[in-house]
Amino acid sequence: MTAPTPSVLTLAIPSKGRLKEDCDAYFADAGAKLKQRAGARGYRAALNGFGDIDVMLLSASEIAQSLLAGDVHLGITGEDLLREAAPELEGRVHLVRPLGFGFANVVVAVPQYWIDVSTMADLDDVCAAFAHRHRRRLRIATKYVQLTRGFFARMGISDYRIVESAGATEGAPAAGTAEAIVDITTTGATLDANGLKQLEDGTILESQAQLAASLTADWTADARKAAEDLLGRLNARARAKSSQIMRVRLDGQAANVDTDRVLATLARMADASLLSKPTDAQGEYSLLVPRARLMDAIAALRAEGCAAPATTQDADYVFDTANPLYAALAEKLP
Repeated sequence: MTAPTPSVLTLAIPSKGRLKEDCDAYFADAGAKLKQRAGARGYRAALNGFGDIDVMLLSASEIAQSLLAGDVHLGITGEDLLREAAPELEGRVHLVRPLGFGFANVVVAVPQYWIDVSTMADLDDVCAAFAHRHRRRLRIATKYVQLTRGFFARMGISDYRIVESAGATEGAPAAGTAEAIVDITTTGATLDANGLKQLEDGTILESQAQLAASLTADWTADARKAAEDLLGRLNARARAKSSQIMRVRLDGQAANVDTDRVLATLARMADASLLSKPTDAQGEYSLLVPRARLMDAIAALRAEGCAAPATTQDADYVFDTANPLYAALAEKLP
C-alpha cells in the first residue's frame, strides 16, 4: 500500500458560509475539488490532485492573521480583513490574485436625516460643529479601526473618536452609541434599512476575496514547488475561461492573402497568438484569442480578405510556460 504524500504547503480557506461555498466552487472548477477530512465538521481538507497540500479550515479573520504570522503559506480571505490587520502589506503578504467573489466595500455612512451631509468635507464640518456644541468628539462606530484612522487622516478629519463595534455596527446610531459608522456593504440595503446613507466619497476600500501568500512563512523548496503547481493550474483555468481557440484556413485562399500579414494583423487587432500551423495547404491555423476580442479577430480576417469560415471552441486549460502567478510570488519571497 502506497503511503500518502506528506504535506509541504498549507492553504487556509474559510470554514463556513458563502465564502467557503465560493472557494469550493473555485477549486472544483479548476479540477481540484476540496474534500474535508473527518467528516463535514473536520477542520482539515485535501485538494484532489494535490496530495502535498494541507488545507486548513479557519474563519476569514483567522486566515488574515495566520498569513501575517506566517503560520500558513497561502490563504483565501477578504482584502478588507488583510488591510485592517496590516494596513501596509508590503514585505508581509503578497496578493496573488483577486478571485471575483466575496465583494464588500468598506464605507463611511451617516444618518439619512443629515440632509446637508453628503461628502467627507461635510462630515468634517459636522465633526467640528459637534465638538464645539457638545464639548466631545463625534463618535464613529466600526470594526475597521486601522482603515478608519488611515482614511480619516488622509481626508484631514481629526475631530472624532472611534467606538469599536462588537456587534451589528449599522445599528449603533439608532442605539445612540455612535453618530456615524464605518462598515462593509455590498448592495447598501442594510444601510438603508437602518436609516443610513453612504457618503459620496466615503468608500475606504473596494474589497473582494483574495488568494494571498504569506511572505514570512517557511517557504522550503518543496513548498515552492507545490505552490508553483497549484498556481499554474489555477492560472491555466482562468486563462482558458477568458479565451477561445479560433480555427481558420489562411493558406490556399485568394492569391493576394499574405498569411504572415494576416497573423500579424490578428495579433495587433485582437491580441491573438498562434497555437499551431497546418500540416498541408488546406489545413487550419489554430489561434488563441481573448474572449472579449473575438469579434476584433473576425474583423481582422475580413479586413485582410480572408474568405474561409472561422470556428471557435472553448478550452479547459491554457498553460503558460512562464506561470505568471508563481513568477510574481517568487519575486517577493525571501
